[in-house]
Amino acid sequence: MARQMPSTSNPFRYGALALDDAFTDRESEISELEADALNGQDVVLFAPRRYGKSSLVWRVSQNLIARRVLVAHVNLMTTPTITRLAEKLAGTIHEDIASPLFRAKERLRVLQGLRVRPTVTVDPDDGSLSFSFDAGLRVEDIRATLERLLELPGQLAAERKRRVVLILDEFQEVTELDASLPRLMRSVFQQQPEVAHVYLGSRRHVMERIFNDENEPFWRSAKQMELDVIERKPFARYIAHQFVHTGKKIVAPAIEAVLDLTHGHPYATQELCYFLWQDTQAGATATPEQVTAALARVLNAEHAHFSLVWENASAHQRLLLRALAEGPGRPLAADYRRRHALPGASSMQRALGSLEEAELIGRRRGEAWINEPFLAQWLLRNEL
Repeated sequence: MARQMPSTSNPFRYGALALDDAFTDRESEISELEADALNGQDVVLFAPRRYGKSSLVWRVSQNLIARRVLVAHVNLMTTPTITRLAEKLAGTIHEDIASPLFRAKERLRVLQGLRVRPTVTVDPDDGSLSFSFDAGLRVEDIRATLERLLELPGQLAAERKRRVVLILDEFQEVTELDASLPRLMRSVFQQQPEVAHVYLGSRRHVMERIFNDENEPFWRSAKQMELDVIERKPFARYIAHQFVHTGKKIVAPAIEAVLDLTHGHPYATQELCYFLWQDTQAGATATPEQVTAALARVLNAEHAHFSLVWENASAHQRLLLRALAEGPGRPLAADYRRRHALPGASSMQRALGSLEEAELIGRRRGEAWINEPFLAQWLLRNEL
């Protein structure tokens, strides 16, 4: 007998993009980022890992497309060479910018002015096109081709009087592709008032250097937007709605228990609620006791990941993580180091720098904390 799928699926999502009903709040951030895009304002979005940068930008993109804005998206993590970057750009310009503007026979003409003409391949299954360049091209030729591709969104936007948004995800990879690429991109982008450039990156310390170091081409070139945790009240409303919407309930103390553990961290809250919802029977009500059980399941699911983090940490980093697991603190202060039996300030400074670079901890005005709420819980539970 075939197994029947449940009529209602879990409304909480973690790991993948939080789309549609799984997306939580962020109304003010959505409005701000949409307004920036419509005004042609370049934006760099800063946030710790798992704060929902990509989900936010996806939602904004859908809203902008509904308003006839042309949105192109390139993930630099998938472009390990400038040739691959040129191929991806050619593809997204054809699909996301030229396709809404021109009839099928006219779209490829957009790419006719390139120094090097790409090879066009048609997918026999869905008819989509992909673009490739000969790997043996001279560097000068591919750079000239890439420059022209970077110019095209602005040219098409101006000619057709349409706003264009170019989203560059994992933008920190630009520093690894080609030493001349940041300067080339900046020289092109600053002449594109019709194009709003949105920069995302997962390595914050590199992104901050790109946009905050006066010696870098992108210094002070974009509005900086900080993505914070989600406020408690809207997150509480969202959690309650997701339970009721799927035929279950949750008492207010259980929601409070969830947010006490996650502090509004988007990924962590979705993950904990996923297990809590899963453990709540149809028509039943989730309780604080079930939150405790759900936390145990989360820590079990994350055990392999956190174990690897611990194994890769140095002795001083482990001492610091264990101290911060008890709560935010000032590891460079003498009394804090004495209370937690930590080594000298110079050793702690190095440990702080390494952990911050790995985005395991956050720091502001001398105070430090562990970014992932469940890592702190895991450390305390395992008495490490």
